[in-house]
Amino acid sequence: MTQLKQMWKKHDLKEKYDIVIIGAGVHGLAIAYYLAKRGITNIAVLDKNYLGSGNSGRNTAILRANYRTFEGIPFYYESLKLYENLSQELNYNLLFSQQGHLTLGHSDLAMYGLKVRADMNQLMDINSKIISPQEIKQLAPTVDTSNHPQHPIQGALYHSPGAVLRHDAVVWGFANNVENFGIEIHPFTEVKSILTHNNSVTGVITNRGKIKTDLVVNATAGWASTIAKMVNLDLPIVTHPLQACVTEPLKPLMHKIIVSANLHVYIYQTDRGEFVLGAEIDPYQTYSMKSTFDTLEQIACHATEIMPCLKNVNILRQWTGICDMTPDFCPIMGSVDEIKGFILDVGWGTYGFKAAPISGKMIAELISTGKTPNLINPFKLSRFYEEKLVSEKAAAAVSH
Repeated sequence: MTQLKQMWKKHDLKEKYDIVIIGAGVHGLAIAYYLAKRGITNIAVLDKNYLGSGNSGRNTAILRANYRTFEGIPFYYESLKLYENLSQELNYNLLFSQQGHLTLGHSDLAMYGLKVRADMNQLMDINSKIISPQEIKQLAPTVDTSNHPQHPIQGALYHSPGAVLRHDAVVWGFANNVENFGIEIHPFTEVKSILTHNNSVTGVITNRGKIKTDLVVNATAGWASTIAKMVNLDLPIVTHPLQACVTEPLKPLMHKIIVSANLHVYIYQTDRGEFVLGAEIDPYQTYSMKSTFDTLEQIACHATEIMPCLKNVNILRQWTGICDMTPDFCPIMGSVDEIKGFILDVGWGTYGFKAAPISGKMIAELISTGKTPNLINPFKLSRFYEEKLVSEKAAAAVSH
């Protein structure tokens, strides 16, 4: 009988690592992967739960680059380009499907905002354009483009490179490659405190013991601010729940990703036939991952207004993640001036999964060279007190 090879192994904690990465989701694993490609492998990736137990396994895996700012558009576009070839690079099938992304507008104001995004995208060579209800109907025949709904569709921003893939596969693919490079992954290893001396990182205390290290990367999601407080760092982050659900499998009905700029709902059909549905973040702040019937009702109401054919379809599962939201809806990446050896890759809100490859690559470059790459320099923590915010809310408010 052929023995199956383990994708990652159980390791004893060593006394010292060059780098400790807190968070074994797609961001933490991507950082480890791109560091390994630079020859840096004495790394421990820690997670207080199983791999992908946080937002990496709770998101809806939509990829796009149709953002609005000069800083955000090239960043997410570089990530999308990395995703296009990531299955081949990792030698792992990520079920990547580049099917196109439609952001619907139901009002004059929404269409104006989508037009601005289309202009910005085209200015930066991103394939996005405004299309009419008739063109929407051709691309997605199950969408109701008549004037019967309460909020009739006036048009859409069509972003043809938009894609989906299997989120668990990205976690597993990165983890398998990281293990093959000799980097240690330690699930169920919770960081209790971070040790510092003279404002420099010296180690971490975990539920499995003490580790010496000169560099810690905070690659957590909803608990990013909690980890930062371990080095007495206050981050401008609040944590909100984000809910989604999936239906029973149906025959193939739709081959596009549908998002509503007004109704704050998104819809797409998986390769297995299920419809994935999601909504905006919940308006309250909490670390709870409990799902609610109120949000499920909202998702169902808006989704069936856009696609009436889903009215009698059964919901199989509902789930919740928690999102680390910043005031300008952009991440915080880079070194912290006040604390030597503490690196941030946080504040991803509802859009962290689509940025995992490029953020991992850029953070690895920062660690390896000691210099902040130009692509992520606008997202440094100091922008909040230098009054250099990057306002991406207009393109990131729909939570996908």
